[in-house]
Amino acid sequence: MLIDLIAHNMAPIMFAALVVCLLLGYPVAFSLAFVGITFGILGIWFGELDTHLFGLLPERMWGIMSNDTLLAIPFFTFMGLILERSGMAEDLLDTVGQLFGPIRGGLAYAVVFVGALLAATTGVVAASVIAMGLISLPIMLRYGYDRRLASGVIAASGTLAQIIPPSLVLIIMADQLGRSVGDMYEGAFIPGIVLAVLYAGYVLILTVFRPKLAPALPIEARTLGSGALSLLFTVIAAAVIWYLGTLALHGVMEGPGVGGFFIAVLAAYLFALANRILKLNLLSRLAQQAIIVLMPPLALIFLVLGTIFIGLATPTEGGAMGAVGALLLAGAKGRLSLTMTKQALESTAKLSSFVLFILIGARVFSLTFYGVDGHLWVEHLLIDLPGGQIGFLIVVNLMVFVLAFFLDFFELAFIVVPLLGPVADKLGIDLIWFGVLLGINMQTSFMHPPFGFALFYLRSVAARTPYRDKITNAVIQPVTTGQIYWGAVPFVCIQLIMVGLAILFPQMIMHYKSGASTVDPSTIEITLPPTGGENGLGTTPDFGQPPDLSQPPDMNQPPPDLSQPPPDLSQPPKIE
Repeated sequence: MLIDLIAHNMAPIMFAALVVCLLLGYPVAFSLAFVGITFGILGIWFGELDTHLFGLLPERMWGIMSNDTLLAIPFFTFMGLILERSGMAEDLLDTVGQLFGPIRGGLAYAVVFVGALLAATTGVVAASVIAMGLISLPIMLRYGYDRRLASGVIAASGTLAQIIPPSLVLIIMADQLGRSVGDMYEGAFIPGIVLAVLYAGYVLILTVFRPKLAPALPIEARTLGSGALSLLFTVIAAAVIWYLGTLALHGVMEGPGVGGFFIAVLAAYLFALANRILKLNLLSRLAQQAIIVLMPPLALIFLVLGTIFIGLATPTEGGAMGAVGALLLAGAKGRLSLTMTKQALESTAKLSSFVLFILIGARVFSLTFYGVDGHLWVEHLLIDLPGGQIGFLIVVNLMVFVLAFFLDFFELAFIVVPLLGPVADKLGIDLIWFGVLLGINMQTSFMHPPFGFALFYLRSVAARTPYRDKITNAVIQPVTTGQIYWGAVPFVCIQLIMVGLAILFPQMIMHYKSGASTVDPSTIEITLPPTGGENGLGTTPDFGQPPDLSQPPDMNQPPPDLSQPPPDLSQPPKIE
């Protein structure tokens, strides 16, 4: 009786066993493989599975190894690590902090802005959070920022790397859902920018109603002086160049707006360099520094994302170009060394191996899970939820939000997404929309206490004991773990609001289809030209009436005369 119960409910028991293994703290890759192999053997023993089940594993492994899409992961990881070690984050935070410093909450705005830029160039959460925690947090504490606001905005801005391309989780999401990485990137771009704007809006509301939480930088701290007006004129001139470049490239290349943007960025950068080298004094020191620091990352964004969006390169090729571009930027700054390159390669190999082992374990698990009709069990659980598509999306996002308390985004992407994707597809939900929604939701796995990795990264670099500030000589109190956790809560709520906005306004994501063909295949009519007559363009030939097949053939008919010699085929036929 017990054996029959287990045999007929293997799918839910298998899923529960996986959850138990994960809660006990066993590595994800090995837990997946162990549960898959164990229940595969049980299934064969119970007669529920074919004895040749595990013969499919070599083909599954080869499918992973030959997947070109996954090559983008080491490329983008290497690019992010090189940029993080080249000091780009320090330069950006220092310059943008000076740019926004005169306004209340300026340092918080700078953290959000730099977080979005780092997300679009590095795609690595840990690098962004640690860099901003080391550089911006002491400055924010020095000038009286609220500790909860400072820690929350740094952790949240670092997690933008999860949703703004070239995010690693979006690559895995596209692979698991069977969709194009380029489409996933294009669909996620606008929601990522909107989320960054929501973070900045929260800071604005706080500074309006409680200005003491985020004061402006004092005048003595503005080392680059003023001069934002010349920067504004340069931005306007660059916008005009962008527009003219787009018009000039229209019809010449696909995606002329991206080409025009690159021309504008290059023109602004060359102008600032000429102003500094030739001492033209056409730009203020602040504007000159801002342009020189901001333009290289923007050019790298074009190199990576622009070429992918206009179809010039695949995501894998874009990642390779980004890695080369990162090496060139680090070399141009004089910060490229053999030691730094070795460290970046070692970290890239570790992360890539980590992802590959989880993917192999997930393939072993899914082989058995699908063999016991686990996908049908999940489908029956979710397909009849009230509310149709919206009801399904709400329930699934709530489930992912809860699971994110215990699982990180890699585990969610490899375990949960392959089970939910087929159900969403059967309900008629666009899988790019669905993937981006889950990507936004999975950001919370980095943020909500007590297991958020972004909070751990920030805790590792935030001061634990009182220290004396080198600039003001004042004693700065440490940031407590409770302040870091409470500071993250408002930003988790903002991330959930963003999920709701993406559900209510799907066009925010579905714009990726704007360049796709809108031809309805059912309206296509194929007309064949007539045959026969002169040059094959006359009337159709007359083949006569078909033979009468209603009666059996007459066997009494005389055989055909075969005494005639066969035709001479050694010469071409004579046409009169």
